[in-house]
Amino acid sequence: MSRAVNPGPRNVIDSAMTDPSQEPAPNTTPVKELVVVNATGRQASSVVRVASAVGYKVRAQLRSLKKDLQLSAELRLLPNVTLVEGSLDDQTFVDRLFVGAQYAFVNTTPYAWTDEIATGKSLALAALKAGIRHYVFSSLTDHSTHDPPQESLPLWATKFTVEQYIRQLGLPSTFVYVGSYHNNFSSRPYPLWQLTPRADGGFVWKAPFPPDYPIPFIDTEHDLGAAVIQIFKDGVKRWGGQRYAFSFSLSSPRVSALRHISVATNQSRPGFRIPLAFEVLTPLQVCSAFSRALGRPVNYQPHPLEIRTPIPSGYRDQLEGIVRVLCEQRASYFRPEMEGSATEISRALWPGWRGMEEYAREVWPIEEKANGASWIASGVATPASEMEGDN
Repeated sequence: MSRAVNPGPRNVIDSAMTDPSQEPAPNTTPVKELVVVNATGRQASSVVRVASAVGYKVRAQLRSLKKDLQLSAELRLLPNVTLVEGSLDDQTFVDRLFVGAQYAFVNTTPYAWTDEIATGKSLALAALKAGIRHYVFSSLTDHSTHDPPQESLPLWATKFTVEQYIRQLGLPSTFVYVGSYHNNFSSRPYPLWQLTPRADGGFVWKAPFPPDYPIPFIDTEHDLGAAVIQIFKDGVKRWGGQRYAFSFSLSSPRVSALRHISVATNQSRPGFRIPLAFEVLTPLQVCSAFSRALGRPVNYQPHPLEIRTPIPSGYRDQLEGIVRVLCEQRASYFRPEMEGSATEISRALWPGWRGMEEYAREVWPIEEKANGASWIASGVATPASEMEGDN
């Protein structure tokens, strides 16, 4: 068999690369502009980072550039991100916020400095007037609307009220229902989520959740932004109908999986509800994941609610409501019809998700060190510490 003759090096400089008349026409596709509200929040900052990375022009609203200087500085340096400082109580500011943009991600805050319902309605109306094409609102359920009705959780019910108003407006919208954050966990005395260091180097999680209560979890910084941007890419035609039910083929690729979603829609009531949680874990499973990740014993102990640190106004009622509704009555975290679909739809939107064990191994020790946790001095291997040791 004869051997192919090597033609030798060729001239790799194409004439089109040097002749201006042969240069390709400039890209005239309009840059997609996204408004993100409360940009230094955990959810919103994740959306800003991913949107910037994939080429969106981002208008990132925040109350004050002085509130979180480090995060504000980080976001300011991202490509195509403009920080917009202003109060959501200022109607003139809100009326201008969405003008010229096509997309919006909104997660309102429920604490004392704002009336969340009034703020949420004001933002939605301004977005409608500005012609926003796809409005993604971070909502949560009102348990009093479940069947059978249960007690409302005050800081969740306000979001549900805003959601209903957005539906009434007819704003092209999608509603994401976000699970519990991975980085709720801390060795600091935060209610519900403290992992208390023990003398033997391990931790104990004391909380009122039943040991087998299923809690949906998401790594907001790593995964929420990617999922939300995929929702924008898929578009309001896919995610603009009222959500009632899902049916997935788990073995199918993402496109096939989303194609097989079974949805009952009412197009006159815009707003598909999407549960965002990549794992559903019981407290016992959470502790097992932390124990494997850290190489230390981590145990769960059912325990009455403890509040040993100052908390925002109104948050005590929320915490006590969680104990009654989720812990004692074992109500669903999301709406009942959403419970079985959370991980399937989330993983279909964003296959690169980070689970609890990976978070506990790769990220939690770094966050604890940054927060000055005393237990970290006892030594734990992290990617950062291993790299430092190589230098």
